[in-house]
Parts: sequence; structure tokens; C-alpha cells
Amino acid sequence: MEGSEYLEDALTSFKKYKKLADDAVSQITDEQLFLKLDAESNNIAVIIKHMSGNMISRWKDFLTTDGEKPDRNRDSEFVITESDSVQEIMRNWENGWKQLFITIKNLKDSDLNKIVYIRGEKLIVFEAINRQLTHYAYHVGQIVLLAKHFTGSNWCCLSIPRGKSSEFHVSKDGVPYKVKDMG
Repeated sequence: MEGSEYLEDALTSFKKYKKLADDAVSQITDEQLFLKLDAESNNIAVIIKHMSGNMISRWKDFLTTDGEKPDRNRDSEFVITESDSVQEIMRNWENGWKQLFITIKNLKDSDLNKIVYIRGEKLIVFEAINRQLTHYAYHVGQIVLLAKHFTGSNWCCLSIPRGKSSEFHVSKDGVPYKVKDMG
């Protein structure tokens, strides 16, 4: 795989994770955004707040500064305060993704073997990208699980519905489509 193909694939994967999370969040109420399963768990708002803080820190000046910016307060991402409105949380979410997308789009093949740092740890660019892909996939999975839990039987499946696998195929561009009844 060429560097440009890798970067395009990474960008496509990040976009799919964002859409998955957005589609899950669109199914819950503002109140459910802040619900916790128990005292030790994170709610969706906290997960989004954490991911946003991570994205802004990691992707701003990606090639030239440590991914853990001095002005990031990671611990505060796990605390919901009175100033954490749905609008503010979602605005930061969009800003984080925007920073990520712009950064990935501006990377060149020649950047993939450069060295970057995250919390002082030396990483090759493609390793740093993979690290963030897995990190965000982990948290998007949490968002989907919680949203599905809160919506219960009102949940609209984000992929192939249970028991319907044989009715779906994937086109060349990766989009699922329903098989036409040939009978």
C-alpha cells in the first residue's frame, strides 16, 4: 500500500467512526447523553468530551509538537460541570474531528516515516495514526453500546440488522445494499 493510499484509508476509517458515533448519539435524548450506568462508568458526554480533548491535543501541530499539549487538562475531560452544555460538548466534538480531518488531509507520503511524540513517546507518524484510530474505535464502541442501551427497543440499527445478514451485500465502494428479491 502506498503512503497516499494509507492516508486515504485512515481518513475514511476516521470518518466512518465519526459517523457511527454521530448516528448513535442522534438516537438519544440530551438527558441520556449525561446518564451513567453506575458511579464508576462514563456517560456519553464524558466520552465525547474526552475524545474531543484528545483530538484537539493530538492533531494540532501534529508534526511539530508533542501530541500531549501543555494546555490540555485530561483529567477535566472526565468531569461534567455546569458549563458543559450539550451544545458546548458537541461544538468541541466537531472541532476535534475538524482538526483531525484537516491534519490527515494535509499529510504527505513523505510525512509517514517522520517522528512525532505523544507524551514524550517517540512514534513514527503511521504508528501515531494507528494509535489514534484504535483509541477512537474503542470509545466509539462505548458510545454505541450506551446509546443502544438507553434507546432499547427504539434503537435503529447502524449496520445490518440482526437476522438480516443474508439479505445484504456490499458494493465495491463499501456501501451495504439490500439484495433484490429475484423470486
